[in-house]
Amino acid sequence: MQNFTSVIRNLHLKQLCCALGCLFIISTCKAQGPVNKTFTHADTLRGSITPERAWWDILRYDIAVKPDYISKTISGSSTITYKVVSDNKGQQMQIDLQEPLIIDSVLYNSSAQLSFTKEGNAWHVKVPDQQKASDGQVTVFYHGQVKESTRPPWSAGWTFTQDSLGRPWMTVTCQGGGASVWYPCKDHQSDEPDNGASLTITVPDTLVAVANGRLQSKKVNGDGSATYKWAVANPISTYCIIPYIGKYVNFSEKYNGEKGPLDLNYWVLDYNLQRAKGYMPPQVHNMLESLEHWFGPYPFYEDGYQLIETSHSGMEHQSAVSYGNGYAFGYRGRDGSGTGWGMKWDFIIIHESGHEWFGNNITTKDLADMYVHEGFTNYSETLFIDYIFGKDAADAYNAGIRRGIRNDRPIIAHYDVNDQGSGDMYPKASNMLHAIRHGLDNDELFRQILRGLNKDFYHQTVTSRQVEDYISEKTKHNYSKVFDQYLRTTRIPQLQLRWDKNKTKVSYRWSNCVKGFDMPLVLQNDKAKVKIVPTEQWQQLTLKANEAPLFDTSAIVKMYYVTTALVNQL
Repeated sequence: MQNFTSVIRNLHLKQLCCALGCLFIISTCKAQGPVNKTFTHADTLRGSITPERAWWDILRYDIAVKPDYISKTISGSSTITYKVVSDNKGQQMQIDLQEPLIIDSVLYNSSAQLSFTKEGNAWHVKVPDQQKASDGQVTVFYHGQVKESTRPPWSAGWTFTQDSLGRPWMTVTCQGGGASVWYPCKDHQSDEPDNGASLTITVPDTLVAVANGRLQSKKVNGDGSATYKWAVANPISTYCIIPYIGKYVNFSEKYNGEKGPLDLNYWVLDYNLQRAKGYMPPQVHNMLESLEHWFGPYPFYEDGYQLIETSHSGMEHQSAVSYGNGYAFGYRGRDGSGTGWGMKWDFIIIHESGHEWFGNNITTKDLADMYVHEGFTNYSETLFIDYIFGKDAADAYNAGIRRGIRNDRPIIAHYDVNDQGSGDMYPKASNMLHAIRHGLDNDELFRQILRGLNKDFYHQTVTSRQVEDYISEKTKHNYSKVFDQYLRTTRIPQLQLRWDKNKTKVSYRWSNCVKGFDMPLVLQNDKAKVKIVPTEQWQQLTLKANEAPLFDTSAIVKMYYVTTALVNQL
């Protein structure tokens, strides 16, 4: 996949597809990518930095929305403040808004009416020519029937449901499907609003509206409605800006974190208040203590941390984490590892909050690299267990989640077409990280790498290559082939072993791997430890006393996501 994707990048596939305005087909072998997967011009418009996106950079979103629970419609506006990063003479602005929603009008700098055309879900707005480094602002007014989520949070759209007392309960989920499913925006992960965002929500005055960050104002309008305005000061992904509407009540506290007092707010349905007060804070405290230890300070102290009850299982909406796990340990009563360790903590609180570091603080530019969000956050579960319950428990849990690995297709998908890779981006990428950690055999260095990622890429959008190169640089070992193996193929590397007749010498090599694969292994028990760096060529080691048991194949597989094979003796 490495050579394939570099060729695609060098050809500037996004420009090629825009010029042709037609379908294209990417065909690769089974181990290297989906076979005959077809992408459309619409996929390119959504997933690439088109010329109509390239000349401007988002500074801020100010969104206002009024949902109608009965008709399942919305009306609203999205004010987009931007900076011109290259002269836009003769260039239009691409605004994304998905059908069936409709743009009514667009204003430039609050006054001039702009013309626009529609191409599927992309709207091309004719803006005045501007010079580089100047700022501008467009306000997009829109309305329409909403797209409803068919399987929240896994599908994009609004959810109109009821709480257990039959009262209205509304929210949105849109990761992958895109924020443009409910408001006009530049719907590409690479561009986050540098100066934050606000969300103003008008709802019936019998309901409460909650969103990201801090409540700026509440106004009772006197017509049976109330308007709530929320805002974040930090950059935020478009898919993380989310309204929650229902019969919410709030309780709050302060947590003494690495950067000082952190405001914690809990928003729950009114009849769950006492239950939530006893359940949520201890879980959140354990999460913050452990993940700040491994990843560094919570990345959004300015906006606080909120845990908000929702009707679906949960999502990682920045500073407004949604929670729907039923106030119970595990994931809706299940342990994905099958070891029992997953039933000792609340999966949704730990996992979705883990995304505050990987996904929200560090965001990938392209959806194809989503393992940086999901793999590292999946591994945060292992690190949480390690911190709270110990290393043996963490090892067992991480090995246990392998049962969810399918090896159906590579983890990294096709670039510039809004394509996601295999769901293996969760457990397989987590096991890759665990293997790197074991081979490094230096937990403090590993911890500093994780903290360094969150510090050096603080509030940034990144590529997988940047993360890969960072880890290789800090470990002083080139892990590029390890990343290629686990992220860009479906093959599981095999460690081949063979012994001499007296079992005093062991030879080893990698097979079923990409050319140049050289993942280090540290093999240890209570009595001995050896470090080897197998390659595709046979190497031999003369064993000291007590070292032969280190090459027990079951112990190796427990620590590393590999297979093993014993071959003929020397």
